[in-house]
Amino acid sequence: MMKWVATLALAASATAVHAQVQTVDYARSEVSFAGKQMGVPTEGRFKKYTAQIAFDPKQLARAKVEVDIDLGSVDTGASETDAEVKKPLWFNVPAFPTAKFVSNSIKQIAPGRFEASGKLSIKGIGQDVRIPFTVQSAKGVNVFEGAFTVLRLQFKVGEGLWADTDTVANEVQVRFRLVAQQRS
Repeated sequence: MMKWVATLALAASATAVHAQVQTVDYARSEVSFAGKQMGVPTEGRFKKYTAQIAFDPKQLARAKVEVDIDLGSVDTGASETDAEVKKPLWFNVPAFPTAKFVSNSIKQIAPGRFEASGKLSIKGIGQDVRIPFTVQSAKGVNVFEGAFTVLRLQFKVGEGLWADTDTVANEVQVRFRLVAQQRS
């Protein structure tokens, strides 16, 4: 039976800024998602993505983040589900191999807490999103963590019989943890 997987995220979606360029440590980072199918929690992750981050909390006007997620790298823990969600009714990976988030602004909302606003694009459909995240810094390493909810049907993820939200919930939580080293 098909587990559900929808969106990324956005994701991915890490957020960042554009004063100090960051080098992402992909071995210590993750972009994942969670939702429900028939009321049962399901989770997964994307094994391949790239993130370009520039971040300096003292120069948020220059803040920038761009995340590209390889939708073909989806991993739900079930090979049948992974194959299904790559098909046209879900991600349609042959036509739309990536999801993308590009920030247009980042603001501080509390000490150590920020919000990135920008465009999330999945299946060629762009939506404005706000992504809250935290930043922990130590010894030149920043850890960006956050989560946000995507409504999969806004991106036509899970069309046809899969559009029934009693079967697969419309809400998908995208989570990220990006570990990045500040470049000189």
